Amino acid sequence: MEFLNKTQTTKSKGDAAEEKALAYLQDRGLRLLQRNYRTPGRGGGEIDLIMQLPDHTVVFVEVRQRGSQAFGGAAASVGRVKQRRIIYAARHYLMRWRRLPPARFDVVLVEADGLQWLQAAFDGGQA
Repeated sequence: MEFLNKTQTTKSKGDAAEEKALAYLQDRGLRLLQRNYRTPGRGGGEIDLIMQLPDHTVVFVEVRQRGSQAFGGAAASVGRVKQRRIIYAARHYLMRWRRLPPARFDVVLVEADGLQWLQAAFDGGQA
C-alpha cells in the first residue's frame, strides 16, 4: 500500500507540473494541440504537450520536474535516450499531417525556484 501512495503522489506531482507548464505556455500565445501523446506498442515514446505557435510551428514539449538540483536538476534528466523517444513520438504524430509544419523540441523545467522554458532544447535530427 505504501508503494501505491508514493506512485500516486509522484503522478499527481507530474500532473501538476504539466498543468503549470501548459498555463505558462498558453499565457505566451501557444495553443494546445494534444496532451500526453503516446505511440502505440512497447518501447515507443510519449510527448507531454504538443503545442502550436501563432506562426503554425508545432512545439513538442517535455515537462520535467525535480525537487532539487542534485544530479543536474530537471534539465539533466532529458538525456539522449529520452530525446530519441520524444523524437520518435513526434515523427509518429506528424505522419498524419498532409504537409509537415515547422517543428521544434522544447523543455519546460519546473523546479522549486520557478519555471524555465528552454526553446529548441534539442535537435530532432538526432534519432
